[in-house]
Amino acid sequence: MSQSRVLPQSKEALLKSYNKKLKDDIKSMLDNFTEIIKLARGEEDSQVSKITQTEEDQYEMQVRSANIVRAGESLMKLVSDLKQFLILNDFPSVNESINKNTAMFKQLQNECDTKLLALRDEMAVELFELEDEYYSSIYK
Repeated sequence: MSQSRVLPQSKEALLKSYNKKLKDDIKSMLDNFTEIIKLARGEEDSQVSKITQTEEDQYEMQVRSANIVRAGESLMKLVSDLKQFLILNDFPSVNESINKNTAMFKQLQNECDTKLLALRDEMAVELFELEDEYYSSIYK
């Protein structure tokens, strides 16, 4: 992970633990899947009966598939943790977003002020004309 800014040691240690957890979960999924494939080949001569061997293989496949599911859930939790870490610790992008919004709202404020000033000037001219018409009218 190449970053231009230096992370504090606690954050760096947390990211390393996330990386280790990622590698461990992926390795667990791969190992369990490989073992399930090996079990699916079957037909080994052994001292136990075929039914017993089948039951044992079935149980082992269930355990290994449960391990794959557990590793997948762990990876989903890791993704959630990474998102939370990014949201809570990505101050430069938060500041950039705030600055963009501030600039946009200042521009909007300036546009509204300009329109209001133009409206005020137009109303002043119209009011002057109406007052002039009223005071010069013979029907008062």
